[in-house]
Amino acid sequence: MSLPASADEVPASSPASRISPAEVTLLASVFLIAACGLVYELAAGALASYLLGDSILQFSTVIGTYLFAMGVGSWLSRFIERQLVAQFLGIELLVGLVGGLMPAALFVAHNALPGSALGAFRVLLYGLVLLVGALVGLEIPLVMRILQRQFRQRYALKDLVSQVLTFDYLGALVVALAFPLLLVPHLGLIRTGLVFGLLNAGVAVWTLWLFRGELRRWRAYAAACAAVVLALGAAMAGADRLTTWSEDRFYGDRVLYKATSDYQRIVVTGGPAGVRLFLNGNLQFHERDEYRYHEALVHPAMAGHGAPRRVLVLGGGDGLAVREILKYPSVEQVTLVELDPHMTQLFSTEPRLKALNAGALTSPKLRIVHADAFTWLEAQQGTDAVWDVIVIDFPDPSNFAIGKLYTTSFYQVVDQHLSAGGYAVVQTTSPLIARRSFWTVAATLAAVGLTVTPYHAHVPSFGEWGFLLAGRRPWRAPTALPAGLRFLTLDGLAALQQFPPDMARVEEEPNRLSNQHLVRVFEEEWGRVHQ
Repeated sequence: MSLPASADEVPASSPASRISPAEVTLLASVFLIAACGLVYELAAGALASYLLGDSILQFSTVIGTYLFAMGVGSWLSRFIERQLVAQFLGIELLVGLVGGLMPAALFVAHNALPGSALGAFRVLLYGLVLLVGALVGLEIPLVMRILQRQFRQRYALKDLVSQVLTFDYLGALVVALAFPLLLVPHLGLIRTGLVFGLLNAGVAVWTLWLFRGELRRWRAYAAACAAVVLALGAAMAGADRLTTWSEDRFYGDRVLYKATSDYQRIVVTGGPAGVRLFLNGNLQFHERDEYRYHEALVHPAMAGHGAPRRVLVLGGGDGLAVREILKYPSVEQVTLVELDPHMTQLFSTEPRLKALNAGALTSPKLRIVHADAFTWLEAQQGTDAVWDVIVIDFPDPSNFAIGKLYTTSFYQVVDQHLSAGGYAVVQTTSPLIARRSFWTVAATLAAVGLTVTPYHAHVPSFGEWGFLLAGRRPWRAPTALPAGLRFLTLDGLAALQQFPPDMARVEEEPNRLSNQHLVRVFEEEWGRVHQ
């Protein structure tokens, strides 16, 4: 039914306990408005972290900008004095259209712009965040004013504010839980944005129906609602094609597998030179030269030990490091600690990837643990869990969440679980591009009392790449290596330890959990590469 145009027309005899359909609808709209607004905020932060790296920095700046824009929108709402329902309806349509299409637009823009145009992409990103945030900031004050006008006899101002904010916060809570657990894993970022854009458009359609007797240009608003719904529906129908086009363009090769796990975006591509693995848009390995990386990572420590029996691998859910470890007959047990079960499942079941790691993840010698490496290793303290070799194959320290795995705190725990003659080996970014970062990790290992042997290898997909071998005893070059290696030789081991002047040691302070010095240095050094 049509609502009265003013509070004077509300029957004075209406029972205070009766809740009208309009009241329920408007309060439900508050719930949906809050849910949609938070989705757009989280989607922008997630996209920024995927496409620009450093999730903590991107989420912090996106959320801060978004909240600031909401404040601006709330302040601007004071200047809307007439036609509140019509203004609210128009804002809902704009939020639904711009917010719903924002993830798709950012994906397309990032892949259409040249790699040197990151500045233009950031302008677009934060421009959209400011626009959507300001529009969302306008919504709640207008809803409160509409409710106050329509239900003045039912609510005192304090009760109205309480009701509206309760539904607002409930909507935020539901989305905060659903976004990482349900929405992104099952819909992806592009579809999630479009679904909630349609929900915003749905609120506009409800408003159009409820207030149809009050709106002067009802047909024009109905046409606008239909246009927005059709636009978002068309985008939804083409979401798969858009995602495929964007990712094919971004990765260069055909995308063979893609998934968004609880922890990261996993993409496997295939081309003439072989498959590549990307995590959150960052290359992890290329089939054509991954053997160089993994032979250099594993064999100096394994062969240097002599006869390792128990080996621990932290990270490395692709199984490629385990493949190299299993080349030693002395190995009795390998424990692989990988945070993301999606990774180990993919590389133990997909035929082409399983062939790449030679079925290492299905070896009877292997035990797989899905857990945070730091937390899990700390939990082993006080036990007899000791390993002859610990292979640490984490992503680069591009944010504080990963940076904690390169601190003195973590390496002290590693040291406690090394056997007396054992070695730990750490992949340690590029000593050429990130020279200070490399030697910071060396200083961090030395700070916990370990003897450190630095070395590097050329991996064409990455360039010069560094490794650090650490133990309680000095490392000595082995006298034998497993048969069939494609890169590493006994004669070549000495060359890996030679650092030319542009990669030579520089004095750096250790990376501690309290300051995460390494993350700032790493961001500075790799940031220059992308400028």
